[in-house]
Amino acid sequence: MSDTNTPEPTMEEILASIRRIISEDEPAAEAPAAVAHEPEPVAHAPEPAPEPVHAAAEADDVLELTQIAPEPPPRPAPVETLGDIEVHSAPPPPAPVAAPPVLAPVAEDEPLMSHSTASSAASAFGQLHQTVAMPQGGQLLDDVVRELLRPLLKDWLDKNLAAIVQAKVEEEVERIARRRMG
Repeated sequence: MSDTNTPEPTMEEILASIRRIISEDEPAAEAPAAVAHEPEPVAHAPEPAPEPVHAAAEADDVLELTQIAPEPPPRPAPVETLGDIEVHSAPPPPAPVAAPPVLAPVAEDEPLMSHSTASSAASAFGQLHQTVAMPQGGQLLDDVVRELLRPLLKDWLDKNLAAIVQAKVEEEVERIARRRMG
């Protein structure tokens, strides 16, 4: 066990010990004693933020998305040697650029679909409008939905409510009977 009379090491002593251990791992050029007596800075000033790197400072081969790629340098013509003579071949001609296909002009007054198709689509939309026509007089959609659902809900309740109530009453009676017997 440790002796209670031995004082605890201070933070500076602990840091000096750590520095001494680190300096033993480094080359012998640094003196461990000099490191041990180095005063510990109390507060560090915040390091200045690094300055933004400008495109000119970056490597030339890096292309930003906002830059236009430069044209590649022309390739030298291939060289063949025939004995003591070097023969330079002419560079291949550039590939011809294909012209965009020419489309036939469309008359602006010509309809996109035939008259019979347009009339059948219009009549289908007319039937839909008559079936789901919103009532006049400033009624909100909520009011219209309530009016449409009221007869459906009434019919469903007339068919199913009695059976639901009967089943729940029977369940409750059975629960009460089990509690009294048990």
